[in-house]
Amino acid sequence: MSHVTLRPVGAHDHAAWRSLWQAYLRFYQTELADEIYVSSWQRLLDPNEPTHSTLAWVDGKAVGLVNFIYHRTNWSIQNSCYLQDLYVDSEQRGLGIGRQLIEHVYATAKAADCTKVHWLTHETNATAISLYEQVAERPGFIQFRKAL
Repeated sequence: MSHVTLRPVGAHDHAAWRSLWQAYLRFYQTELADEIYVSSWQRLLDPNEPTHSTLAWVDGKAVGLVNFIYHRTNWSIQNSCYLQDLYVDSEQRGLGIGRQLIEHVYATAKAADCTKVHWLTHETNATAISLYEQVAERPGFIQFRKAL
């Protein structure tokens, strides 16, 4: 396997980030309005925002992304970290890049004094669940939500 480099997104990474994020959204069979892409990208570049993104690069090509958000919690004085989006290009899956991106978020969140990292995945995403069960615990909570 080629060497994988992880680095936070910068202004020059917009096309690579957008391409991977669009692929992630297609995986979950969803679309977002263009203004959401614009807003999300601006937030990722704003140092005053709690949202972050890191890309995985192999041979000069972005092959994976992770978007994560620090947030307050009433269960701790320190923040928690929500790993919101994780995606690895289908041709690069099974090579450990997803695990590296998760471990990067762990390290980044720990350095930011967060108490935990948490995330969701769809119950049909068996490949991802297999990885997640190796790197985290499944707490047994069920998600409920209502669109507003």
